[in-house]
Formats: sequence, C-alpha cells, structure tokens
Amino acid sequence: MSKGLPKRSEDYSLWYNELVKKAGLAENSAVRGCMVIKPYGFAIWEKMQRVLDDMFKDTGHENAYFPLFVPKSLFEAEEQNAEGFAKECAVVTHYRLQTDPDKPGKLRVDPNAKLEEELIVRPTSEAIIWSTYKNWIQSYRDLPLLINQWANVVRWEMRTRLFLRTAEFLWQEGHTAHATAEEAVAETKQMMEVYATFAEQYIALPVVRGVKTPSERFAGALDTYCIEGLMQDGKALQAGTSHFLGQNFAKAFDVKFATKEGDLEHVWGTSWGVSTRLMGALVMAHSDDEGLVLPPKLAPIQVVIVPIYKGEEQLAQISEKVNALKKALESKGISVKFDNRDTERPGFKFAEWELKGVPVRIAIGARDLESGTAEVARRDTKEKSTQQFDSLASYIPALLDEIQENIYNRAFAYREGHTTKVDTYDAFKEVLENKGGFVLAHWDGTPETEERIKEETKATIRCIALNTEEEDGVDMLTGKPSKQRVYFAKAY
Repeated sequence: MSKGLPKRSEDYSLWYNELVKKAGLAENSAVRGCMVIKPYGFAIWEKMQRVLDDMFKDTGHENAYFPLFVPKSLFEAEEQNAEGFAKECAVVTHYRLQTDPDKPGKLRVDPNAKLEEELIVRPTSEAIIWSTYKNWIQSYRDLPLLINQWANVVRWEMRTRLFLRTAEFLWQEGHTAHATAEEAVAETKQMMEVYATFAEQYIALPVVRGVKTPSERFAGALDTYCIEGLMQDGKALQAGTSHFLGQNFAKAFDVKFATKEGDLEHVWGTSWGVSTRLMGALVMAHSDDEGLVLPPKLAPIQVVIVPIYKGEEQLAQISEKVNALKKALESKGISVKFDNRDTERPGFKFAEWELKGVPVRIAIGARDLESGTAEVARRDTKEKSTQQFDSLASYIPALLDEIQENIYNRAFAYREGHTTKVDTYDAFKEVLENKGGFVLAHWDGTPETEERIKEETKATIRCIALNTEEEDGVDMLTGKPSKQRVYFAKAY
C-alpha cells in the first residue's frame, strides 16, 4: 500500500501530496485549485469539528449562518480589510446563462443579465456579519454577542496544495461584539488559547502562542494572535488566528450600543478562525514514509482487528471472540473496525491500515484462540506485543492514551531540537539553510528590516511569543537595539 510513496528525506512536498491521495484523505477536483475531501479525510475533519464546536459552546458561543455572497459596497466599507483581500476575491457579475447562438449545445453568459452591483464570494465574513450586527445590537443588554459559523470561503490561489492552500476551503469563523476593549481583548486571547489547547491535546501538535507583527496581522485588525506549529521538514505552519478588531468594523458599519449611562458608543469586535489547513498540519507533523500516523483522539478508526484464518469454521470462532471485544471497546467510546473481508490477504490489510494511520492493530488467528492471546501492533512506534485476549478491553484504552502522549512528545522533542537562538545574520542564514525550524533572533521592530529579511531569506517573523522575556540585544541585520527575540521561520 505504501509502495510508491516518496521518502520524506528525498522530496517532502511530493511525499505529502502523494500521502494525502493514497491514504484517501483528498484529491484534486475538476475545478482548478479546489479539492474533493474524501470520506476518510472528512471523517477526521468531522472529529475536529465536533471537538472544536463543543469547546466554542463551552465558552458561551452560538452557531449561526450568513450568506456566501457579499455585496461589493459592503465588502469595501472597511477599507483595510477590502484592500487586504482584494486580489484574492472571486466576483459574481451576472445572474443568468443562455444558449449560445454561435455554438449549438453550448451556453454563454447572458449579456443582459449583469448584476446592478457585483457580489463577492466571501473570502471572510466580517462585512456581511457586521452589517447584520447593526440590526441586532441596540443596547448593552445585547452584549456580548458571541457568534460562530461553520462555512466555506473562497480565496483565489494560483499555486495550490491539498488542505494547505486551496481556492475553496472549509473553516469556522467566530465574530463577537463587546462593550469594552478589555472584554474584546480577553475574548481574542481566550480563543487563541482554545485553539492552542485543541492543537496540543487533540492534534498532538505543540504550538507557540504569540502575536503577529503589524505587517503580518489580519487586514482590519489592531492585533492578531496566533498559534504556530513546526512541521517535520522544518517549516512553520500557522494553525490558527484570533483577531482583536478594535472598533474598526463597528465604525465602518455604524454598530453602536446604548450604555448603562445612556451614552451611545461603538462596540468592540473580534474574529477568529481555523480551517481544513489543520488537516495538513496533522499529516505533516506526525506521518512517516509508510503512511499516516494519526493521534488516537482524531483517528476515525482507533483499533482495527484483522483475523487470520483458514476456512469458515475458524473465522466463525475468531469472530465470536472479536465481536465481544469490539462491543466492549465501543462501550468505552473507542471506534473499532473488524476487517473480516475475504477479498484481501492479511498482509494487504496490515499495509492498508498502516497507510491510513490506524493507531492500534490487533491480529488474531487459530493459534491465538488456543493460547488465549492476540498480537497488538501500535502505529506510532511499530512495536508489536503479545497480549492476553481477555485483558484487551482494559489494555487498549490505556495504550491509546499512551500513543496520544507519545506522538505529542515526539513532536515536542522535534520542535525543541529545531528551535535555535542566533545573534548574527550569517548564523541565521546558516540555520535556515542547513537545519530549519524556528530561529530566535533579535529584531529592531521596523517593517523595513522585516521585509528585507523576508526578501533575502524567504523567512518571516512567525510571531512575537507571548511568553518571551525581555532581553537586551541588537538586531542581527541592522545592529539597532532590541528588547526581545522573535520567532523566524520559513513557512507554509
């Protein structure tokens, strides 16, 4: 099954693309730049959705849905936001097709069906949502307004990669309104922490919590908080962002509320989101040359049981034991597949489930029935052990927890081993070229220096970490004074 997968060490990009396809996560579609998410891939995304949705609701948020189309006049109301997304927008200009008189059997855009105002296919929903909030918010009693939506967005991309960068992708976007700046900032930080908790506890991906530089922040935001993960090729991946919008959108759409004192003030806003890019992070952070390595908490199938038998009688005996085990594990919330297909040999099944990253594989044959044992293989380390069959119902849950923790610890160790402090520009470039990973270096705080480093090295400031202590130093490029180090890396 994994034959034909390139090695990570030889061509990481090709390895990633082929793994996503061969493992049945997604494939390219007939629409250039867009993907088809296949059932196995969507099952992982559904697990992510369920967990995140619960986390959002636990923090007081409610789900709603807003239109896919945004009138151009609304989109351009907040100038910074409109300018930031203008080059990525798909635009609807007509509302009807007609038979092409010059090409029998073909259609053309009806030239008489031009819209009075163009519609933007949402690249993000601030404009349509804040124009709606104007009608929902009148007084302090309506605040805070805590809304999330699960949706798709379109950002026109010329160079695409499955899950990481596609013209259309799935995401959630939260949009909240508050009475004070302090409440909005607290919300922004809270949602960044929700994302960080999800990344670390479910994706098993250690992340750096930080704030973006002005040139990297969301268009229309006063501050952008983010979580940054490190992939196995030494490149960073922005895994989630949370934006403090100040009063920018409230002023653009005249969203005011009556205070307790009777004054009329603009509300304070936030927005925050994660997307199917998390699927790319899941693949790139943990998988190996044999296929996916899925953290148990997000694996659609956590345990697969493969019978090894000759004849229907042996299969019936094995099935009786397996079905009882399957029922016991499922009662504990563990997803189990009994792969009793008679169309494939056990070796093929082993390779298939290894490619798909199933955390635990149990093999049981006629001899195992006699000895009361079964072979248990774990995907993360490829270790195999012989276990008493009757103890599997208690052994497997603990093993899944151990695998989840081990996958996180490996990713954490990789990040720690690929986080390097440098003081000179030469050392900075040497680390980027030969080691990769996060590079901690002093920055003088100017956009000019940031842009020059980006142009010369392709590395960007991923974030200014929230837990970074002040440290006097000098910028590695300009020699100007600096108070702290920032996280640089090449990134997706």
